[in-house]
Amino acid sequence: MSARAPRLRRVRRFVPSGRMTKGATPKVVALGGGMGLSASLTALRRITGDLTAVVTVADDGGSSGRLRDELGVLPPGDLRKALAALCGDDDWGQTWSQVIQHRFQSEGELHDHAVGNLLIVALWEQLGDHVQALDLVGKLLGAHGRVLPMSAVPLELQAEVKGHEPDRPDAITTVRGQATVALTRGEVQSVHVVPKEPPAVPEAVAAVRDADWVVLGPGSWFSSVIPHLLVPELREALEETKARKVLSLNLAPQPGETDGFSPQRHLEVLARHAPKLAFDVVLADKAAVPDIEGLTVAAKQLVGSEVELAAVAAQGDDTRSSTGQAPDRHDPELLAAAYDRIFRMHGRIGPWR
Repeated sequence: MSARAPRLRRVRRFVPSGRMTKGATPKVVALGGGMGLSASLTALRRITGDLTAVVTVADDGGSSGRLRDELGVLPPGDLRKALAALCGDDDWGQTWSQVIQHRFQSEGELHDHAVGNLLIVALWEQLGDHVQALDLVGKLLGAHGRVLPMSAVPLELQAEVKGHEPDRPDAITTVRGQATVALTRGEVQSVHVVPKEPPAVPEAVAAVRDADWVVLGPGSWFSSVIPHLLVPELREALEETKARKVLSLNLAPQPGETDGFSPQRHLEVLARHAPKLAFDVVLADKAAVPDIEGLTVAAKQLVGSEVELAAVAAQGDDTRSSTGQAPDRHDPELLAAAYDRIFRMHGRIGPWR
């Protein structure tokens, strides 16, 4: 490590109640993508020593999209973000987290490529195995958990959107590509992926089936959360696993993709895409739920779940969303405390390993 590496501030670490000994913590699987999954992983690595991230592979924008188009590989960006979130709070972990997140700034072809994206793709080409390569990157980083893609083939996300064309407010238009769906005008009605029934990564399916707890969300609802339910083997594993399940809601609607969505509406569209999928707990920030009774009823009716409210949003003027209306970033310590409380209050499936 270079002697010129910046000295990094140590971050306080959430300490769960009870002892955290190897073999005594829950086996947790977190599914999602982007910054939402990163928030969950940053929290969860504080409370369990057995953590697996299952990451969406439909990104087609930015550095990931360019590498995907040029090399025909899985988009590495969300996988990189998950690995960065699993880095520890010590100097080694934080330095490597910054390195793999670093983006080149230039006038040439390397502009805006992330170092971690190039490293992941290089190892994919060297080893010819997505899982083995990601495990090796995790080992290099000292990651506190494992990162797996949800599918071994790059997916195209397509959405049916009402009112995408301003002059045809009632027309349904097909919008293609995750980056476009995330910022679409109009109201997203449903999403699907191409190929239609993509194969799941076997290790991801096995992790879900063998988990004690599964956490889905937070994240971009149509472009990061629901895509996991469009991979048949993964959806079936989520439906059939004996693990208990938490659905973690967002702090605020996402501009474009879920403009104007209430917490209840998020549950409605998820249930529409996976009507057999039930959860044990829906976690929401208490300040983001204007109608607590309505959410409680919807959670029970739509996903068979109880609702847990907790203050999990980061506080401060610098954390407010682009609309200025609500904070849009989770506090890792508060989210860790909420997950820890849920895991303990709602019991165990069996002895934690």
